[in-house]
Amino acid sequence: MSTDQPRPGSGEPPENDPFLKKPQHPQEPPPGSGDPYGGAPGGGPYGGGPPGGGGPQGPYGGAPQGPYGAPDPLAGMPPLAGRGRRLLARIIDGILIGVPVGVIMWFVVGGVDYPGTADDSGEQTVVSGVTMLAYLIYEGLMLTTRGQTVGKMAMKIRVAMLENGAIPTARAGWVRAAVYTLPEIIPCCGPIFWLVNVLWCTWDKPYQQCLHDKAARTVVVSTG
Repeated sequence: MSTDQPRPGSGEPPENDPFLKKPQHPQEPPPGSGDPYGGAPGGGPYGGGPPGGGGPQGPYGGAPQGPYGAPDPLAGMPPLAGRGRRLLARIIDGILIGVPVGVIMWFVVGGVDYPGTADDSGEQTVVSGVTMLAYLIYEGLMLTTRGQTVGKMAMKIRVAMLENGAIPTARAGWVRAAVYTLPEIIPCCGPIFWLVNVLWCTWDKPYQQCLHDKAARTVVVSTG
């Protein structure tokens, strides 16, 4: 019997009979039209972005990645300040604080004897203590208000938070100033720690931090 005849009792023409319809396959998407799972072109199987994109951001909003897919620690960061400029900035600040304090203390204590004389210990301790306190206050205030001392302004460098490049927070600025200044109080070990501290940036990688930078989580960057 011909298949073009309607089924008995169906009352439907052959082309409308559901029992005669052949199953149809879903239309395949044209090549290059996008992800077959509904994601954007170039996305992963669950609609994600392109492979390797949108990695974790580094300091200062940088996104590029370093070798082996790890985030580049220097991505987006301003250039690190040269060690020579950092040293000159310290010298300028030392002169700026040391000379006025020395003159004032000369009038207060009547001058300071040269080291090795019989009466030098007490007066030298007073002068050193006052100079250290003055430098601590000077650096702490300057770093927490503008990220720069006068010496750093002259050398066009500044101190910045490692995580976002902002002016140091109150805690970071004062910790940085204290770790740099106060260890000198400790007899014998203080000067040794101070020397190791300031030299640490010569071999530290990748941020060229001194120990006071590590304590405060700061870096020194160039401003021009």
